[in-house]
Amino acid sequence: MDIVVPIKFVPDLVEELEIDASGAALDRTFLRLIPNEQDDHALEQALLLKERHGGTVTVLTLDTGDVDETLFTAVAKGADRVIKITGDFAGLNNHAIASLLHPVLQNLSFDLILTGTQAVDDLDGSLGTLLAARLDLPYVGYITGVMPADGNVVVRKEYPGGLIAEMAIRLPAVLGIQAAEKPPRYVVTSLVMQAMKTARIEEIEAGQADSRGAAGVARMFRPEAAAHAEMIEGHPDQVADALVALLKERGLLS
Repeated sequence: MDIVVPIKFVPDLVEELEIDASGAALDRTFLRLIPNEQDDHALEQALLLKERHGGTVTVLTLDTGDVDETLFTAVAKGADRVIKITGDFAGLNNHAIASLLHPVLQNLSFDLILTGTQAVDDLDGSLGTLLAARLDLPYVGYITGVMPADGNVVVRKEYPGGLIAEMAIRLPAVLGIQAAEKPPRYVVTSLVMQAMKTARIEEIEAGQADSRGAAGVARMFRPEAAAHAEMIEGHPDQVADALVALLKERGLLS
């Protein structure tokens, strides 16, 4: 089974995020980008499938900064091929990212494309669906398990409320991984260093990005405090009387 895993780089939420002068985007001057956590789960799921059933794993990403170490780390984990798409990618939305990945994917042989269900910078979870639409392939998201079966894959999908569904999906397909069956593996630095000496990162020049259809950002701002909590202190009887009076004042008690 041949699997492709696109990895998106997102802002490190540990860092202090600043809004740029336009008021509608993050200031990327000193912004540190890291691999999206759920994309790392997608890679782990791909590696598990390769180990159990054979095949290859290809990782590709846009050149949005210091991505080489992540690609070499993917090789150290077990990826067979790593591809970096080069160009200017500042502030791209998922529609634009899908338009750049699409022609590259068209030239790759694959049975599955595994993406993270969503990324921390947008939370809309649309990249997998956009890729599936462009490639005319089926898509299922919020997946926590994948098992090949007679030319299809049987996937375990999570629904709200703790419901789990199993469904068969014809191949090729695009799957949004919520969580891999095992936590993403750790590799020691020596294996990454070895991959840097022996592996080769393929570079493909990006085409023209197309962001049509994406929602525009009118404004970004930090959460604004509308009111403060009122602390009721005193003897329990006094606190109870104050709560009852407050509920009656708000029309919640008659």
